[in-house]
Amino acid sequence: MFKKLFRWIFSLLGMACGAGIFFAATYLIRLIPSAPGISQLWYFILCAVCIVVTGLIFFLIAPHVQRGGEQFTRELDDNLKKIPVHEFICGTAGLILGLLIAFLISSLWRGWSVPVIGSVLSAVVYIFLGYTGMYIGRKKATDIMLNTRQLSASRGTRASRNKSPAQGQAPPKILDTSVIIDGRIADIMKTGFIEGRIVIPEFVLVELRHIADSSDSLKRNRGRRGLDILNKIQSQYGVEIYNTDSEKSLNNIPEVDAKLLQLAQLMNGKVVTNDYNLNKVASIKGVSVLNINELANTLKPVVLPGEDMDLTPVREGKENSQALAYLDDGTMIVIEGGRRYIGQEITATVTSVLQTSAGRMIFAKPKHGN
Repeated sequence: MFKKLFRWIFSLLGMACGAGIFFAATYLIRLIPSAPGISQLWYFILCAVCIVVTGLIFFLIAPHVQRGGEQFTRELDDNLKKIPVHEFICGTAGLILGLLIAFLISSLWRGWSVPVIGSVLSAVVYIFLGYTGMYIGRKKATDIMLNTRQLSASRGTRASRNKSPAQGQAPPKILDTSVIIDGRIADIMKTGFIEGRIVIPEFVLVELRHIADSSDSLKRNRGRRGLDILNKIQSQYGVEIYNTDSEKSLNNIPEVDAKLLQLAQLMNGKVVTNDYNLNKVASIKGVSVLNINELANTLKPVVLPGEDMDLTPVREGKENSQALAYLDDGTMIVIEGGRRYIGQEITATVTSVLQTSAGRMIFAKPKHGN
């Protein structure tokens, strides 16, 4: 029904164009002094022929015009869907601002005696400043949005200082793939030390599923363990699976870690991880990170040089006469001269403590009298 209606309306438009073309042609012909006259009968006949021919032409090309219009509309809709909402809004604002500036500038030559030059200059200025404003608005859209969210977040922080701690809202905690596979996050959440929204981006869930479907048995087991941990914490603590389709700026970022940091900036949240490299990159970008390895190292018992410890060496060390022992939390202790005591419980005196990015290492030697 719509196609037929469009075709007849388009044909009527063609007939109107034909009448306009005929009247314009006859007007121009009358301006020529030597042009022959035409009778009123032939005038109406030619007018009718022109109207019928143009109407028939428009009637025949109407389906092609309709298909072309539909295709153009679909392509325009697809292109608009690819543009993030904040970029579209900032680009439109930039376009309006550019056109306003062009209007003010073009008023400088509005009173020139040569109108053609003024019109051409105005058209050039409008096109240039309109496009420039739209381009700058789209490029700066992400920065504007981040600054706006940070400003609103800072205002919210200042407001929350006047509230009781129970009324304040904690920033969302965003879990990455490594911390889910690690599994300790479930025990940490059980203690209640992590507060606020617990968010798992959908692209992290996709990466976790790909690891679980890997042909490598080790990766596959790690992925399945991660899915089990995820199911556990989701059923017990209501973890939110965050759909990032609305964040169009993330679609252009292929790497998961970079997406994670960008999402943390957009949500003004904190990333929970045990990835050392991600921790370093996040500190460079100014993203807050909660590293559970650092938490585990911080919670280990403090050992000072000179203290005595009851240890049982379990195996040989790298150097001659060295032996290795371990605390309950997995901390390795290097016992100088302890090889002959392997398998025996001894008392050792701590000589030094070495803290590394991988953890803590304690050096000791057997106490005299063992």
